[in-house]
Amino acid sequence: VIKLVLKVNTNAMMIIKSTIPVGYTENIRKKFNTDRILFSPEFLRESRALYDNLYPSRIIIGCDDKSREVSEVFVSLLQEGAIKENIDTLFMGFTEAEAVKLFANAYLAMRVAFFNELDTYAQVYGLNSGNIIDGVCLDSRIGDHYNNPSFGYGGYCLPKDTRQLRADYGNIPNSLISSIVDANDIRKNFIAEQVLKKSGTVTGIYRLTMKADSDNFRHAAILGVMQRLAASNARMAIYEPAVSDRSYMGIRVIRSLEEFKRISDVIVANRYDEELEDVKDKIYTRDLFGCD
Repeated sequence: VIKLVLKVNTNAMMIIKSTIPVGYTENIRKKFNTDRILFSPEFLRESRALYDNLYPSRIIIGCDDKSREVSEVFVSLLQEGAIKENIDTLFMGFTEAEAVKLFANAYLAMRVAFFNELDTYAQVYGLNSGNIIDGVCLDSRIGDHYNNPSFGYGGYCLPKDTRQLRADYGNIPNSLISSIVDANDIRKNFIAEQVLKKSGTVTGIYRLTMKADSDNFRHAAILGVMQRLAASNARMAIYEPAVSDRSYMGIRVIRSLEEFKRISDVIVANRYDEELEDVKDKIYTRDLFGCD
């Protein structure tokens, strides 16, 4: 992105595309005494980054009157690089643009946490989570997206952004925003407790990656579950092709899926896969709909 802007103007404006605290852009403009900095949040999903660049949901530009002209040039470059036409584009202040990013991810995290807590309730009372979720999501105002239970929200953005937003609130009255972070920790505690009830000699951890077709497991929810299991001295083994080392977090990594299946008394899978079908009786998962 920066290289593209350099071609447009030899006195190139600095482009910041990152998740940053609310108020950061204005502060850094003052620090460097320049009006050639704007903020444009990205909205790229894990394993769907290319698609989301080509078919963006929206373009948000944080700028002021002094940077409006060059920000319009930047927008035209983003639109030119996309296949989608008539992309919703909003120009707003720097701080508002920063807030859009944080509140958007906080809402998504809240939705994940909501259906996870629904699933926790159903497990405790022996109810069918899928039936409840189907009934809830037939309401068109709710919809059937982002509703598949998991071990918690994770990845690079949601954990960081929710904690950042909670910090940005400071002394501002809030309950819901802070509870999103707490709910995710509570969910991991609950999942670990359920796994420990089922564990035999070896607890197998099937895949660390956050989503299908991804090799990223930064801040994956399963890692938090594993930490809790380790604290209870659970013996574990990992099957994760994306890990090249022989161990991860001090836990043995098994290269062979068949060996992994054989030695595991219970297999913990944040997301189910058909290659586990022959050991279905060993699986502990909350994946009800086979999607991310």
